[in-house]
Amino acid sequence: MKADFKSGFVTLIGRPNVGKSTLMNRIIGQKIAITSKKPQTTRNRIQTVYTDMDRGQIVFLDTPGIHKAKNKLGEYMVSVAEHTLKDVDVILWLVEPTTFIGAGERHIAEQLQKIQAPVILIINKTDTVKKEEVLAFIDAYRRIYDFAEIIPASALTGDNTDTVLDMIFKYLPYGPMFYDEDTVTDQPERQIVAELIREKALRCLDEEIPHGIAVTVETMKTRKDGRITDIEATIVCERESHKGIIIGKGGAMLKKIGSRAREDIEKMLEGKVNLHLWVKVRKGWRDSDIQMKNFGYNPKDV
Repeated sequence: MKADFKSGFVTLIGRPNVGKSTLMNRIIGQKIAITSKKPQTTRNRIQTVYTDMDRGQIVFLDTPGIHKAKNKLGEYMVSVAEHTLKDVDVILWLVEPTTFIGAGERHIAEQLQKIQAPVILIINKTDTVKKEEVLAFIDAYRRIYDFAEIIPASALTGDNTDTVLDMIFKYLPYGPMFYDEDTVTDQPERQIVAELIREKALRCLDEEIPHGIAVTVETMKTRKDGRITDIEATIVCERESHKGIIIGKGGAMLKKIGSRAREDIEKMLEGKVNLHLWVKVRKGWRDSDIQMKNFGYNPKDV
């Protein structure tokens, strides 16, 4: 390994729906974290790995958006995000392209005052604004925190994401690799499958329902000939009325969620998938420690 090889941990923080998962997927080059236009999409800390044998290895931690919690699940998500700040070498803070800095951003800036790691501000979604407006956004954010770097970029189009990588390597410490060069994530396959199903549900369903759903993979087995993987998964919701909406008329909505999820799962597993989805009601699961733990959100893990 080269003497000037760098390695370290980088976290992506920001309010919900600023494009953290989209940026991480863009840099990694494949889909690990799920994305949707609805807030609170990422619920756990997702670890992915980017390796450049000439420069170094970056371990990304994509965290839930920092927001004002409304239930135990929300408290868990914020706790995960804020704990991550203490464990990393570089922080990427993603924000919307605007001069208005609200209470949510100011809260994040306050959290960062306690942290030693360099903070790179990424003004994301620059594809949605005029180029001449960007300087005003940079100026507004420069006043609330002493950033190591400020980079305008678009995770969606890939604009300036090379610069983001260059700047991460600039601030990473020298050190050996943490993972093999072909490792892309430490997430178990079952967990990614559950997340991909949840993503499709988020995208297909109405505003109110998605916050109250979780997905568990009951069985996942590849047949002996290796050609097909059989997966049975359950979408858990909080109300009987939600169950009817998720299933849809004649099962149409569940079929739509299933067929879209299957496409992504097949890409990930590089093979055919036979996916069966069920829907169950678990009232108030987002405020139950036991049920949250059952669905993979354990406050003791934070």
